[in-house]
Amino acid sequence: MSDKISILFVCTGNICRSPTAEGVFRSMVEKSGWTDLFKIDSAGSAAHFVGEPPDRRAQKYAKAKGYDLSKLRARFIKPTDFENFDYVLVMDRRNMRDMEKVRQYCRNPKARLQYLLDYHPVNKGGEVPDPYGGDEKDFEAVLDLVETAVENLLKTLLQEKGLINCAC
Repeated sequence: MSDKISILFVCTGNICRSPTAEGVFRSMVEKSGWTDLFKIDSAGSAAHFVGEPPDRRAQKYAKAKGYDLSKLRARFIKPTDFENFDYVLVMDRRNMRDMEKVRQYCRNPKARLQYLLDYHPVNKGGEVPDPYGGDEKDFEAVLDLVETAVENLLKTLLQEKGLINCAC
């Protein structure tokens, strides 16, 4: 497992933004042919929706672009996630503060804690807005942000591994 690049996407409830990022990234990794190189998951900083599938609106827009989120289920973050993942990528400042607190309870944290949009060429360091209380267009906007960020994340990670002739 240590040879794999492990990525954990985190949002508040793990039913909108982070499962969207997980599903889109997983799909891009599969299309690139590097599935065996990655461990991919998502989690929430709150336990409100544990065991539930992604929001129907998130699934609708993802499916329209060819991403299947239907098998994903929400889970709650664990301090050991900071030992088991190389990257913990959060969606907003609140998630960052929450993950900094969780990381304190991990004995040997190794994960790099970053914003997902650190990998976005235009919105670098910005926040992925929470669409949950909004309308369907908010979910579409989140998907667009996530697609660009995770595509650049994949390219960055493959370049760092020296895999320059990838199919991504």
